[in-house]
Amino acid sequence: MRGRPPTYSSFLLRGQVHHTISAAIASTTAISRKITHIARPSFLAVAAAFAAIVLASACRQLPVTELAASCAPCPVCPQCPPVGVTPPRAAQYEAAEFSALPGWRDAALVPSLQAFVRGCARIASGHVLRRACDAGAAMPLQNEESARRFFESEFSALAIADPEGAREGLITGYYEPILPGSRTRTTAHRHPVYAAPADLVSVDLASQHPELRGLRLRGRVEGRRLVPYWSRADIDGGNAQFAAPVLAWVADPVELFFLQIQGSGQIALDSGERLRVGYADQNGHPYRSLGRYLVDRGELKLEQASMQGIKAWALANPAKLQEALNANPSYVFFRELPADGGPIGALGVPLSAGYSIAVDPRHVPLGAPVYLATTFPLSARPLERLVIAQDTGGAIRGAVRNDFFWGSGEEAGALAGRMRQQGRVWLLWPRGAAPPQ
Repeated sequence: MRGRPPTYSSFLLRGQVHHTISAAIASTTAISRKITHIARPSFLAVAAAFAAIVLASACRQLPVTELAASCAPCPVCPQCPPVGVTPPRAAQYEAAEFSALPGWRDAALVPSLQAFVRGCARIASGHVLRRACDAGAAMPLQNEESARRFFESEFSALAIADPEGAREGLITGYYEPILPGSRTRTTAHRHPVYAAPADLVSVDLASQHPELRGLRLRGRVEGRRLVPYWSRADIDGGNAQFAAPVLAWVADPVELFFLQIQGSGQIALDSGERLRVGYADQNGHPYRSLGRYLVDRGELKLEQASMQGIKAWALANPAKLQEALNANPSYVFFRELPADGGPIGALGVPLSAGYSIAVDPRHVPLGAPVYLATTFPLSARPLERLVIAQDTGGAIRGAVRNDFFWGSGEEAGALAGRMRQQGRVWLLWPRGAAPPQ
């Protein structure tokens, strides 16, 4: 759902914002993993050479726009070295008894089992979770005792710590916004919700360099060069060279900005219909926090930099708004989704309000159950729940870093916008299986 995959974006590595990463699931080919094809058959080779030039530390003197085939101008590097990327440091997993999980004895597990089984539609036959999926499908999905017996018999609990050993991490929230809008531009609805533009090129670098798995190069072709795609300032500023289909028009640019942050949402059309949109692609620029921008410039205090605080600031400062929005050059494009069901997460299934989370898939595989122990937003009230890893996001980077999906609409948005809690997580992993690598 959350439209920001980790990309090799505009010549630098990044983890995408609060948007969905299409991680590799054996049976899943999510839309954001597709390569945009262009006419020139040699482009992939050119793009791979481009990536090699940028990543090769010994050849940093070369201008990246040259796309040189050799490193002749580089005095210390007669030939480009092989591309290499340092893999992320491994998380730490420690076996734990279910009785040690805070609130486990009183947790309602039927909704967790239902969410887990729904996610199994995207788990391949050879996946380590497949056996548990088959067992879950045979369970009664409305019986609390059976659900508890299933999770305790099929899985072991593994406490997760980051590579430095920290067991607590940041837990934020996200939701599916609902915006009033129209299929056509009107006086009230003037801000476009764009589909992916035809000239946006997305290259999966792993096709040439397996060590770059999960990283993408995004841009546009200008002559024989791959150059950065248009930034938010270009797109919102009316750049005449930018063109993309428009799915709908909305009234509030700030609401549209947060729709992009969430990665999916609904447009309440003036006809009374609902248009559901989801992440299609992204312009390749790095995500920059609007809240951090406003805090750094003294416009807001740190404790005011919630979604609600940012919206209030925007209402009071319309003359400064576009400059502030442009501080985040990342721009998300959407696709139309079926109106029924929920928003689609990175796993490829509808998210379950209160029982789906976004994770860093380098440490927590998509589809796996995760026991979460944190607190409700702005509260010490415990939030202890078995949730399912069904989504990802560029801002969700780290072993103990999760994003809790609250659902759709204003109430969910109020909770998500205020959630910035500390928490612990336990991975439920099939009994006898080695921890994720």
